[in-house]
Amino acid sequence: MGRRHKGRPVDGIFLLDKPQGVSSNYVLQGVKRIYGAAKAGHTGALDPLATGMLPLTFGEATKFSQFLLNADKRYQTTAKLGIRTDSSDADGQVIATADIGEHVTRELIQSLLEEHFTGEIEQVPSMFSALKHNGQPLYKLARQGIKVEVKRRQVTILSIEILDFRGDEVDLDIRCTKGTYIRSIVEDLGLYLGCGAHVKVLRRLDSGPYQAQSMITLEQLQEIAAPMTPDEPPQSIQERLDALLLAPWSAIEDTPLIELEAEQCARVLNGIVIDLDMAAQPLVRIQEKDTGRFLGIGEITQEGQLVSRRLMSTNN
Repeated sequence: MGRRHKGRPVDGIFLLDKPQGVSSNYVLQGVKRIYGAAKAGHTGALDPLATGMLPLTFGEATKFSQFLLNADKRYQTTAKLGIRTDSSDADGQVIATADIGEHVTRELIQSLLEEHFTGEIEQVPSMFSALKHNGQPLYKLARQGIKVEVKRRQVTILSIEILDFRGDEVDLDIRCTKGTYIRSIVEDLGLYLGCGAHVKVLRRLDSGPYQAQSMITLEQLQEIAAPMTPDEPPQSIQERLDALLLAPWSAIEDTPLIELEAEQCARVLNGIVIDLDMAAQPLVRIQEKDTGRFLGIGEITQEGQLVSRRLMSTNN
């Protein structure tokens, strides 16, 4: 017999405004319990220090989490100048301090951002990141005092803007591609300035198509999950919670849509390649024409055939 999942089937994406001081997995498990969901995951962890956008995927939506992992992100951060830490953020141990010279001005920071932190750049991820070395997260090795060589990686800074400068602190708004480490940007900026720096505050605002105004805090979710009357049935609470979820395909809403007849849908769900005589597309959403039912994603080949790549389950 196959393994049974405890919990109810829940399909959709929840946009959590992650609180500070806890891990992404900790809050994931808390939201999963509130929903009573059988299956849940997140789409790229935030450090305990960080707050903000953490899309959580439930059920069938977990099949499309990779698109959010690969999506562009937007962050706002406060860099504390004059202090370096071993983790490049405020949770680490201070390893160096330096005076902030009078040469450190908003204009100098702006010129450094334009010269070194705009467009395609290379950065070395922090030893306190979740990247793995021989199967071990780097942050675990770092806490054991073990240092390993971390390969440089190329990322793209789509935009970087100074929001405020207060002498020993600078607030930045950063839009970037996947895999960008804000701590590395702040650490490197501090080195260019000659005084060192670390991340004091970090908040993720956007992830792919999802924007900050759509986030829900853990406290708000708990209030919504609380019974409105002493005898409110659990089904009513579940319906209220499920209304907060975005569609499993919302992460790829901007991809081309292919609408199929019922007979074609049946063939696709059985893994059969169908001829559509259409231009090649690396990624399309597949939907049933009459019902609007989302089937999954596929590819239109050079031969004009639709090949399914990831389909929704038909067992629910």
